[in-house]
Amino acid sequence: MDKDLELLGKICQQYGLGKPECPPVVLKGGFLHKMYSLFTPGGRYAVKLLNPYIMQRETAMENYHTAERLEAMLEEQGLPILPALRFEGRKMQCIEGQFFYLYAWYDGKALKAEEIKEVHCQKIGNLLARIHRLDRKEAVYERSEIHIDWDSYIEQLAVRNDELCRLLRENRSLLYESQNNGNIAVRKLPHAVSVCHNDMDSKNVLWVGDDCRVIDLECLGVSSPYIELYETALCWCGYEKHHIDYGFLRCFLRSYAEAEGQLPADWETIYWSNYGRLEWLEYNLKRSLGIECSEEEIAMGNSEVRETIAHLSYYHKAKDEIMDCLKEFS
Repeated sequence: MDKDLELLGKICQQYGLGKPECPPVVLKGGFLHKMYSLFTPGGRYAVKLLNPYIMQRETAMENYHTAERLEAMLEEQGLPILPALRFEGRKMQCIEGQFFYLYAWYDGKALKAEEIKEVHCQKIGNLLARIHRLDRKEAVYERSEIHIDWDSYIEQLAVRNDELCRLLRENRSLLYESQNNGNIAVRKLPHAVSVCHNDMDSKNVLWVGDDCRVIDLECLGVSSPYIELYETALCWCGYEKHHIDYGFLRCFLRSYAEAEGQLPADWETIYWSNYGRLEWLEYNLKRSLGIECSEEEIAMGNSEVRETIAHLSYYHKAKDEIMDCLKEFS
């Protein structure tokens, strides 16, 4: 924390923001990066310190540059986003090896699950369709298959964390079934790619009344609009709290279609293609084991492993109800 505070002071000085008028405030909500609020004579700002372990990945810089290019496209279209500020023509900045983004402050808040109403699902469904219409192409969506050795993680956890070892062992069959069916499904996806946010759940949309701004734009990429539609609709309709509101789900899909978003014909394939949480689970298993992360991330890894397995279990049990709802839009 002290190191971060020193860095934030240097950011204020180097970028002409003025001396902070009070200590920086930690912003909650992010699972990968650190966020702080800064009060300065020049105004209020948000700073995102990018996870150094993420930045060490070979594809990190290429992915961030792609996201910045797409962010500019959304800006040009006047879509309600909160883009990173530019300094000397660049969005991503770096001081002493720490990469970061700086944002003008937007005084909104993310909605908790119990605060989401039908009107929010309608608005986000409409906005998602507008994003997906940008530079849409009828092309093959190329996604690497997932081949995670769950047994290896069970063995490693056996000597490190009895609780998580038991959880993984109890859900072993589900993990391998989801992985195998997902790999088959992604090869059958309709040929379409478009601009996608890739993480537009409720924590990444800030609201002031009916006005909103989408954040976490470094997730932007070219992906399958069908998968993002489905994953985003589930998140806004209660999936995160293990209770899908099917009225909300119908509203979301109807709004998306009315905004000229294209719905898939084969919902079974889309259901199984929603297996990205397996990769999130593996990422957090590595955190739990202290692999490619700092000591302070281990506890977060443990928590996310529990939560992700709970989501996977609920998703499996809710399959018939989900499919019954989706078939109304075939």
